Amino acid sequence: MGQIYNILKAKFLVDDNSLKNWIFIIFLMLLAMLMISNNHWYEQKIFTISKLENEIKVLKATYVETKSEVMQRRMESTITKQMIENGIKPATVPPIKIKVIKPKEKNLIEKIWQP
Repeated sequence: MGQIYNILKAKFLVDDNSLKNWIFIIFLMLLAMLMISNNHWYEQKIFTISKLENEIKVLKATYVETKSEVMQRRMESTITKQMIENGIKPATVPPIKIKVIKPKEKNLIEKIWQP
């Protein structure tokens, strides 16, 4: 009963050996502050990650939408409609392939010894 009374009166903080008790209390306070700040930092990182994940979802949706729009615009029927509006009709004659034949290049010796 006497020890509980001494603890309630905080005699352990004013006795001759109180320096050790104060150091231990300060250590516990610093440890508690470190844990609290670490917890706040961790929660802030979680909120940042969550916000970035939502932004990624929005950007992916925008990407898919833009990609489908580009695919739609690249279709031949869409291009044909746009060209007809501008007065250009599709060709009725298929294109002709043109081949360009290069003459064989002479090497250094052939260039020097021309007949």
